Amino acid sequence: MNKRINEIVGRMKALEQELETELSLARANIRYRLVDSKIRFDQDALSLHRRLKINLFRYALLPRPVHVLCAPFIWILLPVLLLLDVLGSLYHAVCFPLLKIPKVRRHDHFFYDRQHLAYLNLLEMVNCAYCSYGTGLLSYISEIVARTEQYWCPIKHARRTLAAHSHYKNFTEYGDAEAFRHDLEKIRQFKE
Repeated sequence: MNKRINEIVGRMKALEQELETELSLARANIRYRLVDSKIRFDQDALSLHRRLKINLFRYALLPRPVHVLCAPFIWILLPVLLLLDVLGSLYHAVCFPLLKIPKVRRHDHFFYDRQHLAYLNLLEMVNCAYCSYGTGLLSYISEIVARTEQYWCPIKHARRTLAAHSHYKNFTEYGDAEAFRHDLEKIRQFKE
């Protein structure tokens, strides 16, 4: 990348850090903190959460008709997600060491913390766990595929992509055959 692009990327990283700081301050207004990686709500927030919890039986016996209609279509994806998890993890376990691609830390993509929310009933917690698993899995698989792409075909697309992964910035420009051939082995080293 040229110097100007590197400067812009540096400013973007600084803005991302600034945004994270502001989001942390906003979270403080919700009255929780992390203590030794454990979530702790203050007593007032916890009391409010308990008052806003919908009784499980009322929630399950009087659902919105549209929720009843959608639920089977949502949950039918679970076997597909499980299969994707098994096959993606198998590929990751076998091929990444052979190709010397750095392993993806599964733990960095899966977050299960909503069970600590006192305003959720058991069914809502199960639904939240499903969504956490699905989004975590897609993030995990996306990172595996991104690293695979960096290894095999690190070439930018001709058109701008809407959601380029973090490795995309290392790719050679579309149509730059010389850079591709010259830089391929260097790009495969996975240095940030």
